[in-house]
Amino acid sequence: MESNLLFSAVLLVILSTLVSLTNANQDHYHEFNVQEQRVTRLCKSHTIITVNGQFPGPILEVRNGDAVTVKVTNKARYNVTIHWHGLRQMQNPWADGPEYVTQCPIMPGSSYTYRFIIQDQEGTLWWHAHSRWLRATVYGALIIHPKLGFSYPFPKPKLELPIVLGEWWNRDIISVLRQALFTGAAPNISDALTINGQPGDLYKCSQQGTVRYSVNSGDTVLLRVINAALNQQLFFTVANHKLTVVATDAVYTKPFTTNIIMVGPGQTTDVLLTANQKPGRYYMAARAYATARNAPFDNKTTTAILEYKSATSRPILPPLPAYNDTNTVTAFSNQIKSPGKVDVPTKIDENLFITIGFGFFNCSPGPRCQGPNNTRFGASMNNVSFVLPSRASLLQAYTNNIPNIYTTDFPATPLVKFDYTGNVPRGLWQPIRGTKLYKLKFGSNVQIVLQDTSIFSTEDHPVHLHGYHFYVVGQGFGNFNPSRDTAGFNLIDPPQRNTIDVPVGGWAAIRFVADNPGVWLMHCHIDTHLAWGFGMAFIVEDGVGPSQKLLPPPVDLPRC
Repeated sequence: MESNLLFSAVLLVILSTLVSLTNANQDHYHEFNVQEQRVTRLCKSHTIITVNGQFPGPILEVRNGDAVTVKVTNKARYNVTIHWHGLRQMQNPWADGPEYVTQCPIMPGSSYTYRFIIQDQEGTLWWHAHSRWLRATVYGALIIHPKLGFSYPFPKPKLELPIVLGEWWNRDIISVLRQALFTGAAPNISDALTINGQPGDLYKCSQQGTVRYSVNSGDTVLLRVINAALNQQLFFTVANHKLTVVATDAVYTKPFTTNIIMVGPGQTTDVLLTANQKPGRYYMAARAYATARNAPFDNKTTTAILEYKSATSRPILPPLPAYNDTNTVTAFSNQIKSPGKVDVPTKIDENLFITIGFGFFNCSPGPRCQGPNNTRFGASMNNVSFVLPSRASLLQAYTNNIPNIYTTDFPATPLVKFDYTGNVPRGLWQPIRGTKLYKLKFGSNVQIVLQDTSIFSTEDHPVHLHGYHFYVVGQGFGNFNPSRDTAGFNLIDPPQRNTIDVPVGGWAAIRFVADNPGVWLMHCHIDTHLAWGFGMAFIVEDGVGPSQKLLPPPVDLPRC
């Protein structure tokens, strides 16, 4: 009798332990070996930088609330860092990853361990290198599932497919960057667009590698679309199938149905597709949305195939918008809203107006001045062309009070007001170089209006803010007019994003609460523009309690 009671008690303990483990958050440990890999695309083989020899890199699948540890070992020939794009990294910018902003790079032969917790986030994000242009091939999906016992706010799909859009060069990507930085001219455009690392069978020597997905009639499929392209906004569609948008940048949205989505570099969009068409084979297709006047771009189309089981017909190619179809982009963007009423900051403590766009640096004619009219291309925010430090990261300089690394005089408004989207006087074409940061008090309510400019050309710019999600309360064309445009802000159900495509020749207004201490980069996610100086950083000061203060640096933080 006693033995039976003892057995029952032990069994009860085991079962209760199993139940608690089932509901517990998980710890994930991954090793990323950054290494060179020989890869063949477009009939040519060359060496690229990869993680674990995979292109695209490993898919990380976690749950909201999980703890993640990733040891990154650099076995390649270039410095590297990894950025976990869209993760809030609360109190923990040490794990954010942009080189010389939150850390010094991981040098060849060295390693660094990123440790972070997924806090109140779920959906589709991604990770990528944040060192020069290595993210051309060093990237992968980061999928955050709901906590155990919780579900999506839509019926569970039969299949979930990461669709990672990218660009491919037939040359070493660092050589492409070095050539552009030497000449001062625009870089060579990519040789192909890709879906999950493959150009698709509209390109030569690519039919065998084309990505194929098999579905049954009636299946509901969740497509997690990520734009990992280095320099290009992209339209995406699936032939003959409607797409229902349910999330952007790992935040759920009010569902709406569309034929086309546009995804800017850095952005993610989750869409549901129902396999309700005649059994057959249908192309998924992506191609450029390009808005800069007279600027070359990769105008080819990348494809993958959605095939109903047992179908053998030739794939159907969908129509795609014109490359400069801003009307389609605007109609799509205007439909993205939060699922219901949200708590938007209304009492604004910090009101910034930031001009964004191109510029030119004057120089003597020669091999290093091959931009327009013997200049060098530049880019800026409020006419400051951002220069990264090299002696220490901005975060290390801030926490250790290292002098002469940065200043805190980034202007809150343009120093000179002008017709931003009109005919800009040439005297305003040359920005100043600097490492200027802007300080925010913890808990302050921040509004930023990002204003495109027409120096050289207006362009749609995807602007990413590290460490934060923000509400997109307004967008429009032309010059922002506070007395007219503020009245039209959506303060009820604006979407939340981490990367906003500022309309070509227009503006976007964003709001957020500065509730995450540290140094956080804001920049254009077109890497050409970042290399030219399109960036700045915020210092968010500590608050009062332990939950409002920056965590101490890890012991293995790389040194410069």
